[in-house]
Amino acid sequence: MRTTASPLLLALVPIQRGNGVPLHQQVYDGLRRAILERLLRSGERLPATRVLAQELEMSRLAVLTAYEQLLHEGYLEGRVGSGTFVATTLPDDSLIAVTASDRRRASGPAKRPGSSSPPSVVRERLRPFRISVPALDKFPHRQWTTLVVRHARALSPANMAYGDPAGVTALREAIAQHLRSSRAVRCEADQVLIVSGSQAALRLCASVLLAPGDGVAVEEPGYPGAHAALSASNAVLVPIPVDSSGIDVQALDAASEAHDRLRAVYVTPSHQYPMGVSMSASRRLALLEWARRRSTWVIEDDYDSEYRYVSRPLGALQGMDDQGRVIYVGTFSKVLFPALRVGYVIVPPTLWHRFLASREALDIFPSTLYQLVLADFLAEGHFVRHLRRMRGIYLQRRDALLHGLDRHCADILTVQNADAGLHVATTLPPATDDVAVVQCLAARGLSATALSSCYLGAEAQRGLLLGFGGSPEAQLVRATRMLGEVLRSRC
Repeated sequence: MRTTASPLLLALVPIQRGNGVPLHQQVYDGLRRAILERLLRSGERLPATRVLAQELEMSRLAVLTAYEQLLHEGYLEGRVGSGTFVATTLPDDSLIAVTASDRRRASGPAKRPGSSSPPSVVRERLRPFRISVPALDKFPHRQWTTLVVRHARALSPANMAYGDPAGVTALREAIAQHLRSSRAVRCEADQVLIVSGSQAALRLCASVLLAPGDGVAVEEPGYPGAHAALSASNAVLVPIPVDSSGIDVQALDAASEAHDRLRAVYVTPSHQYPMGVSMSASRRLALLEWARRRSTWVIEDDYDSEYRYVSRPLGALQGMDDQGRVIYVGTFSKVLFPALRVGYVIVPPTLWHRFLASREALDIFPSTLYQLVLADFLAEGHFVRHLRRMRGIYLQRRDALLHGLDRHCADILTVQNADAGLHVATTLPPATDDVAVVQCLAARGLSATALSSCYLGAEAQRGLLLGFGGSPEAQLVRATRMLGEVLRSRC
């Protein structure tokens, strides 16, 4: 007996020939939208590709391509001998684009009993264009789960008691080995200090290096999270302009003359946040010479240097430092998943005891279980294989975003840099209110970041930071279409 496509299903996949959108994309869009809006329910069987193609009067290849993409992304599941069904668990329940009715409900959302965050807050964390979110849908759960179970079952009394404030030795050794081979960092395991992410690392740097009233130079524009962490010790933030070669060392030297208590500088040399430029070799040498001559410290945040698309990853600034003036900060949030909450600081030997004492005062010691798991994940080669695989995935997602921006936004928005990392820096016409644009996008279920929010000074460039790491290609292309509509209509 031949399966037929229901009238409802055919209505959910409206086909418009001649509008420039490939037929397979229209089938994919219609089915995915119906699944996310619960018009097609979990476990519901779909017609065979040949049947749906006949009903829609198109090539079976177009339907087959749409099905395969939905299967690959986890919206559908195949059952041998039974057919194709809507998946029981969807990959991105919280990524649903906000419909008009959603927007009306958003004006007065009700918090579910027992929930720690409103649904809207959870959705915002995973919306398209959200920066700093990796491809959580591609995480190697099987290998990770195996390691978690292994260590949870064999957790010894020693590992259940209070631990070393510096972190588990095996993890510190694995991190040192990885950084030496992949980032050209000069370090040994006894310089590695484990913390709960880069934000904690920066707060730790502030507590050790800065006293109230001290100056700390930061890139302009720069990372707002660093601004918050470094100013927590009541230090004075001194913005230093960034150009196509990185931070302006001449301007930094002039700031040193004006601020006699300038103790440190915070930089992102491999992939400047937010503009994406890489600090040139000559600028790096000049910065290190400035730190030596002024007896100041350089805080290097190497937040997503593993992902570079136009050349091999650049070596760390710290690896060029032969004076021990660079404190190197890294995290696993972008390369694995943010909820892991594991970062690290590579501390110069002369500062080790001060950093360790401050680390212990913070929360005694870092959680042990995930450190043990992560140590094996690194030592057994899973981490390197994961990075290799993710570079290809992020390249495809970046290219999809750039294609969509070129198609839907090129007349209004200019891409500044897309050479590395998990976000693209773009600029808008000077008169554009990028904060208002971000608010309009949020009403449509998108989470861009206003470029102007990264400036300390009044002369802020207008633009958008568009994350692509956490969204599949098709979703990014659709999001750029919505972005183009918002930029032209201003909501």
